Amino acid sequence: MLVFGTQIHIVTFIFIVLELMMLSFQFFYYLFRPEDKNRLWYLVLLVLMLFYNITGGLFPDPNIKISIALQVMIAYGSGFLMASYFPFYFYKAFDLKSLRWHAYYGVPLFLMLPYVIFFIIDYAINGNLEADLKYGMIAPFVYALVLLWVMFRAIRKQQEESRNHKKYVEETAMYLAISPWAALAFFGFVEESQLIEVLCTNTGIVAISSLFIWKSVKKARYEYRRILKLNMDGTPPEILQENFIRYQLTKTEIEITQAILRGSNNKEIADALHISEETVKKHIYNTFRKMKVKNRAAMIYKLQNVHFNIFLALFL
Repeated sequence: MLVFGTQIHIVTFIFIVLELMMLSFQFFYYLFRPEDKNRLWYLVLLVLMLFYNITGGLFPDPNIKISIALQVMIAYGSGFLMASYFPFYFYKAFDLKSLRWHAYYGVPLFLMLPYVIFFIIDYAINGNLEADLKYGMIAPFVYALVLLWVMFRAIRKQQEESRNHKKYVEETAMYLAISPWAALAFFGFVEESQLIEVLCTNTGIVAISSLFIWKSVKKARYEYRRILKLNMDGTPPEILQENFIRYQLTKTEIEITQAILRGSNNKEIADALHISEETVKKHIYNTFRKMKVKNRAAMIYKLQNVHFNIFLALFL
């Protein structure tokens, strides 16, 4: 069943509407917290998925006043973009460090380069899509399988190092999130119905969205509980939490800052965190630089005061 006289299947249209709703909500939330880089990377993922669904559903269509050749380039390009962004997203959002080389070098070399050579240059010259599919998808398909294995190993290694008793639940969810990624390369080889393709590829977005929401809630709860323990002069914990996010403090910088707020000196902080005093000083310096202050008094003052964007986030 198609909608609005186009080639977009009703299921594709439903996914587009749902993803537009998620994009709108997450975008407005990001405006309140522009320091939240994980949310930014998730927004990019949603935009690329929307682009993939829309172009994959619409193109190629002779009724659209765009050349068929250009429509084919755009349709396949959206799939390659989506596939290329997945490794980068998991490298950044889930801190899978072993994906760094693939995110920055492997993907451009084995995914984007074949697309440019076969689906833009060669297709523009010869117009033989069948030959381009036959030869242009070999490297991306093989690389997708290799990268899928690398991502599985990275997830397993991360979860083995985690002390979280629910690590297997998270591990399984991450597997479900990345598995449909390989389907993008598979559908380049095989011409399947739009319904099957959309269901397979969008399953990953559903899993990633669930993971993103779950990790965001878990992080917020963790930070809120730590702040509650400070009990500093009646300062609302929401203000501290929002300021930690506003200044993009890392986990260690937050722990050191909290110790400073409790009145601890550098030696006491170093002993409590089992690190050297020099390391403590480096983290304090980085915190001062991020907050644009020169001493502890100024830092404490900034952390205990409400900024305009924080006021909006608390009361709107």
